[in-house]
Amino acid sequence: MVEGPSPQSPEGARWHYEVLAHSTAPPATVWPLIAEAARWKDWSFLTRSFLLHEGAPTPDGVGALRRFAVGPFGSSEEVVAFEPPCHLGYAARRGIPVRSYRADVVLQADGDGTAITWTASLEPLVPGTGHLALAYTRGLARRFARELVRYADRLVDR
Repeated sequence: MVEGPSPQSPEGARWHYEVLAHSTAPPATVWPLIAEAARWKDWSFLTRSFLLHEGAPTPDGVGALRRFAVGPFGSSEEVVAFEPPCHLGYAARRGIPVRSYRADVVLQADGDGTAITWTASLEPLVPGTGHLALAYTRGLARRFARELVRYADRLVDR
């Protein structure tokens, strides 16, 4: 896994990160793992993952409200881009200590596998905490990308 640069942002501005990963699985295998909320608990550290509200044109599509949790703690996010099998965009609605969090996961065929690009932008909730907010959210994205690759690669090896 390779991580992209995290440019410095003055407080009050948006902060950005990029996490890059590669799976030996094709996009058709990786896509449902990120696109279907119920699947996240299968491959990640989450203990619960489900839809609070269905979207369109499929239940996990645009407008879907997804809930991800570990025990009693979790977050809710709204799907804002749903372009199978290559692009999922979401915006956090509750549960993370930042404002205006928007992330995009892009899958691109790369040989027999998939290049995964996970980008996000955010505004710190508390002035002066941009570095902490960026480190926290980027750390979560890194972990999700690592666990996604590990799971998808095992599916191909079977």
